[in-house]
Amino acid sequence: MDEIKFTEDTLRYISLFETLTRTRVKDCMETEDKLVFVVEPGQANRAVGKAGENVINLKNHTGKNIQVIEYSDDPETFIRNVFYNYNVQSVVIENRGTIVHATVTVDPKVKGRAIGKNGRNLKIARDIVNRHHNVQSINVA
Repeated sequence: MDEIKFTEDTLRYISLFETLTRTRVKDCMETEDKLVFVVEPGQANRAVGKAGENVINLKNHTGKNIQVIEYSDDPETFIRNVFYNYNVQSVVIENRGTIVHATVTVDPKVKGRAIGKNGRNLKIARDIVNRHHNVQSINVA
């Protein structure tokens, strides 16, 4: 796991997020159309706000979709949190040779959304998990 470095834009997003939500950001990843915030354990509901008001507010400020993920030291719990919106049924983490692989089973009705167009959501999930845990590969079942 490499040290996480933030750009000036990312630091501004973190500052805005923390000001609006009054929560602590552990990590922020910016993609083309999405900002992914990882918050301290127990702070996800507060970060999202009542009826999602903080997320809506942030989306209006940034023009990007917002995803909030609650951090966990436990890789399985963290992966469940990353895929929270897709009704996770199970997470299996196993060693495959030199890599650690996770298989996430989600509600079949939302499997396509979990993977995303051209695998984009899955790639973002893989990147964010790999920044915090020694899991190099993830697939959605």
